[in-house]
Amino acid sequence: MYISKPLIGCMSTTGKSLEPFNGIKKYISTGAVNTDTIDFSSTEDVTYRNRPSRANLVTTEGDVIFAKMKDTQKTLLISSENVDYLYSTGFYAMTPIKEKITSEYLFSFTNSIYFLSQKDKNCTGATQKALNGSGLSKIRIPLPTLLDQKIIAEVLHKASELIMLRMQQLEKMDQLVKSQFIELFGDPKDNTKQWPVYNLDELCKVGSSKRLYQNEQTTEGIPFLRISDLMQRIETGNEDCNLFIPVERYKELKSQDLVPAVGDILVTSRGTLGACYIVKETDSFYFQDGMISWLYRIEKSILPFYISYLFATKGFRKQIDRLQAGSTVAYLSISMMKKLRIMLPPLDIQTQFVTFVQQVDKSKFVMNQSLERLEQCHNALMQKAFG
Repeated sequence: MYISKPLIGCMSTTGKSLEPFNGIKKYISTGAVNTDTIDFSSTEDVTYRNRPSRANLVTTEGDVIFAKMKDTQKTLLISSENVDYLYSTGFYAMTPIKEKITSEYLFSFTNSIYFLSQKDKNCTGATQKALNGSGLSKIRIPLPTLLDQKIIAEVLHKASELIMLRMQQLEKMDQLVKSQFIELFGDPKDNTKQWPVYNLDELCKVGSSKRLYQNEQTTEGIPFLRISDLMQRIETGNEDCNLFIPVERYKELKSQDLVPAVGDILVTSRGTLGACYIVKETDSFYFQDGMISWLYRIEKSILPFYISYLFATKGFRKQIDRLQAGSTVAYLSISMMKKLRIMLPPLDIQTQFVTFVQQVDKSKFVMNQSLERLEQCHNALMQKAFG
């Protein structure tokens, strides 16, 4: 544990003001930074005359910049590669005093919970809270020797690199699945392989749940899924729920075949459209009508996984977008869904795709476990260095 000292004692926050320039410069807004990297798809090329008023911060190599707003983690280490860009005045630019602190250590510190919690605590403002000079003066930093700073920064950088590498590998696996889909089935937008095409309601029943009223909801029993609960299951696998219906009511609905069965598909129909959840053997729940649609009695000629993956493809989502044309509210009604056009390749090719994805998922599971361990290790190192 190192002695903490005022942050402002080991750096300056001058940040050079912009002088007139010829030609074009790349402008980096706070929105163009994702944690500690630049998202170049969100940057702008500007001239001196047409630049936004906030494009007025110039940096020098070795500076560290961070976003002033509360509840944001956006930090950059200025290098020879990005020093010539223009930055938003929504960033603080810190120039390290070389005799006291290294750029790399300062950069690591501004990505730590220790810094972010201090920053948020000292943010002020009536609408959008942000850090000002007074708040910055209250932030403290553990300050070991320059040699120790170098070692700490190198270790944290290596840990971050390993995390990034693992994330890139996971992304490549997702791209591999997308490529396999196109190779087997072609582009759903144009049906490039000329498969037979059917309306969705020719391949399954399209409906929703029986409406349940508020007085039928309880604080325990069988989970009652709203659209947010379903999205949570789709995105994270988290099955937590805080609304329920009585067990006896659920049994009554099940006896009437009004409860989703294994292999049925639930589809989000409000807000985020077309996200799919395939009902599992272990599932026991009911769901909100209107907001969630239900695909059931699915023909044996089409696999539920193929349907759910098809919904996620860009080509298929264009159909959903067309159905939304002119609508002010994102809503996918049952009548709209019935009209969705589904290309139907042979069952053996669908099965081949499912098998391929299952194998990829096994590898992703191992990689996600590795990523989790790396992140835990990185957090432990951050805690040891700054906590």
